[in-house]
Amino acid sequence: MGQKAHPIGNRLGIIRGWDSNWFGGNHYADKLVEDEKIRKYISARISKGGVSKVVIERTLKRITITIHTARPGIVIGKGGQEVDKIKEELKKLTKKDVQINIFEIKRPELDAQLVAEGIAKQLEARISFRRAMKTTIASTMRMGAEGIKVMTSGRLGGAEMARTEQYKEGRIPLHTFRADIDYALAEALTTYGKIGVKVWICKGEVYGKRDLSPNIGGSSSASGKGGRPEGTASFGGRGGNERGGERGGERRSGDRRGGPGGGDRRGGPGGGPNRGGQGGSRPGGQGGSRPGGQGGGPNRGGGNRPGGPGRR
Repeated sequence: MGQKAHPIGNRLGIIRGWDSNWFGGNHYADKLVEDEKIRKYISARISKGGVSKVVIERTLKRITITIHTARPGIVIGKGGQEVDKIKEELKKLTKKDVQINIFEIKRPELDAQLVAEGIAKQLEARISFRRAMKTTIASTMRMGAEGIKVMTSGRLGGAEMARTEQYKEGRIPLHTFRADIDYALAEALTTYGKIGVKVWICKGEVYGKRDLSPNIGGSSSASGKGGRPEGTASFGGRGGNERGGERGGERRSGDRRGGPGGGDRRGGPGGGPNRGGQGGSRPGGQGGSRPGGQGGGPNRGGGNRPGGPGRR
């Protein structure tokens, strides 16, 4: 059996702070349940607000809630109306005075929760799971992450039997405590069942003593070495387009029916690679090993078929 520690829980008190900051006393259990209610309520209430995490701090009579979001405009609403509504609803829920702060996430591609939810939404929209995972990995690496691992489990692609697939790029040292690793789990509710999405993002390593106050430690910008420069290919091939880099580009470039110096299919004078026109790589055409018409391609025109001056 896999006995694995939660990457965030494993680093609490070392390089990560807690998402709930208060002293429990005799009513610890009640406060814990209330925190869970608040978090569930906020994530359901602002489902399209790109909420990454909710930090809860308590004093004797007041609860201070900090919402970390990639879309502060949606959470705040027009002239702050939305925030005021949420505040009133939370006052009713907790029967205490509530203050709400909003913290903007500048780079959502480096936040594991938002990345996982993004993939889950794509799976619900019936996008191929491989494509969703690979494009996400590419965009996260481009933003300067040191490494990312994405795992999806369930009836992938509507398959009869559930399975697990994962892709990773860069480094994700889970055993290194000073490595700033963000982890999240999201679920996609598809027509053929739930698909789980797990994301690990390494943002570099933290040296020295870090401030563990929740709104500083957790949402730091990436301290790692920069990722790939923009425009470099992340998958397959050697640059160029998605389907296999240079070779894919070469196959599409040039015109198919070779004129002078033209593409690779039917060699005219100076035809493309692999199919010899005049001076092509395989012998053919003028003076080639098979007698063919003037400028005829290989295996076309010549041999038993009479080849005139044209293509055949």
